[in-house]
Amino acid sequence: MPDDPYKALGLTKSATADEIKKAYRKLVRTSHPDLHPDDEGAAARFKAIGAAYDLLKDPETRARFDAGEIDSTGAERPQRQYYRDFADAGDTMYQQRRSHGPEVDPADIFAEILRNRGGASGFEGTSFNAPGPDAHYSLEVRFMDGVQGAETKITLPDGQGLSVKIPKGTEDGQTLRLRGKGQPGFGKGKPGDALITVRVAPHPVFRREGDDVLITLPITIDEAVLGGKVSTPTIDGPVGLTIPKNASSGRVLRLRGRGVARPGKPKGDQLVELKIVVAPKEDKALSDFLTEWRKTQSFDPRADLMKGAGQ
Repeated sequence: MPDDPYKALGLTKSATADEIKKAYRKLVRTSHPDLHPDDEGAAARFKAIGAAYDLLKDPETRARFDAGEIDSTGAERPQRQYYRDFADAGDTMYQQRRSHGPEVDPADIFAEILRNRGGASGFEGTSFNAPGPDAHYSLEVRFMDGVQGAETKITLPDGQGLSVKIPKGTEDGQTLRLRGKGQPGFGKGKPGDALITVRVAPHPVFRREGDDVLITLPITIDEAVLGGKVSTPTIDGPVGLTIPKNASSGRVLRLRGRGVARPGKPKGDQLVELKIVVAPKEDKALSDFLTEWRKTQSFDPRADLMKGAGQ
């Protein structure tokens, strides 16, 4: 994604939370790969827009980015004011945030490092012990991997791989803790933990609110007027859905138990918002029928709207 998530959404740093949300929703529609199949750059923009929104929608994460503590991917920036004496080691050595128990003063740790840097381990010949620093990482996963669970790997700064199990129902912004997978301890201290913040990529069909899954389902005019049984996608595969007679666009139907499952919690539902879609090619028989039908009808769906506007 671009270095500036504000630029990706066409905003400035002064944008409000509401402006960020509105910009995201607008850009998702104008950059959706399925809606713009001839636009080769749509998929890349769609991904960049989603990543930018993930970073800026959380006030805490946004504040940390604005303060320069993390970059546009959510990764920690090096805290150079503490590590200037180790500049020769390169940025990747200290690109994770470090944390120790309250009984250990970080200044003592680095003073000890300086006194013992000549030893093979950095602490040879000393009884100084301290727990290792935690390592912070950011991991992007597919929407379905967050919902259904998955196993993946992240590459550490030293090139080694770390296996990560994504639990079922993992939410965007959730942090996973892998105990003992952080930086080595000092002396006989235990290793720190690996803290992995999961970023769930947006899905072209499904949206998530808590444990409920939302979807917009296109239906035809006859299905809206006459009702009928149609097929709708769910996160577990297609299922049948009964459309009631005289269903308007915007009506929401609930499929119970078709949402996200998390350990120890009841499974969420899927909410299906109906959207009437007219065929792009004119049907003359239908047009002729509606022309005559219109002459005998008095129903005005905008009557209440107009009354309300005048209050």
